Amino acid sequence: MVALLVSGCSGAGEEQAAGGMKTDLLIGQYPGADSAPLFIAMERGFFREEGLNVRQEPIQAPQAVLPKLSNGQMDIVLGSYATILTIQEKGTEKFKYLADSYRGAPGGFGVMVAKGSPIRQVSDLKGKKVGVNIVGGLGTLTMSPHLRLAGLDPAPGKDVRYVVIPTTEWLSSLDKGSVDAVWMTDPYVSQAKKELGATMLLDTMSGPTEALPITGWAATEKWTRDNPATLAAFQRAMAKAQQVAATDRGAVTRILPTFTKIPAETAATITLGAYPTSLSARSIQRVADLMLEAGLLKQKADVSAMIYSAPAG
Repeated sequence: MVALLVSGCSGAGEEQAAGGMKTDLLIGQYPGADSAPLFIAMERGFFREEGLNVRQEPIQAPQAVLPKLSNGQMDIVLGSYATILTIQEKGTEKFKYLADSYRGAPGGFGVMVAKGSPIRQVSDLKGKKVGVNIVGGLGTLTMSPHLRLAGLDPAPGKDVRYVVIPTTEWLSSLDKGSVDAVWMTDPYVSQAKKELGATMLLDTMSGPTEALPITGWAATEKWTRDNPATLAAFQRAMAKAQQVAATDRGAVTRILPTFTKIPAETAATITLGAYPTSLSARSIQRVADLMLEAGLLKQKADVSAMIYSAPAG
């Protein structure tokens, strides 16, 4: 079962369990299918069983909460592997991967265009504005090899003009025409189809990017060193939740409307990715290698060195 671990903050005045284990945790999460196991664990009392009091905070991207992670106000962050690798290379903060969370599936991640759009094929994106939640993140990474196959230069500022659009504004920006296309993930893909009549121009979980690892839980290196007991407790709770998500689609679709704006009827029909129950350095290395090829990393990253290993004994 997956080892889904958490980093803990060390703010003054927080309750500590016997033996000094930190019990109050704040988790940064994306309001999408990636975070479903976290909410399953909260709803079913898996954290309480481990003596943990867990709160969550919606985030746009890990970069936005780096100060909180570094100073201990936030304990763990769910981030795309592309984003965490970018932060790691820049040296802004050092992370350890704690667990895999979500893996892509065809139909659930892609570039959407509005109803009646003149953009009919990938090559038509040349010179166009494409919305992404962050430049250099999962959207630009998964588009890159497909753009190259269409004869376009995928580097930011070249053939495609990337525009940063918060997740909560993906649909409205496409509807208003402030951009020509938006890279989205489900359940927003399904919502765009149903509410706007939008169509998927490019499935970014197909071909060279099929079944790509999407997001994982990460903590600062310092926290993983300082809080092994809390880490183990969170691991046990999240392992149960990840197993539920991996084997019970209904559990995921039922929990989604409780922490997103996705209606229950939409959640019931979305395309879900996979919820892996193991953390594979080889799998994540594929993301790092794609980033290097796309120019999103300057040097080859050794993912195996970023995988958290519990101290011996």
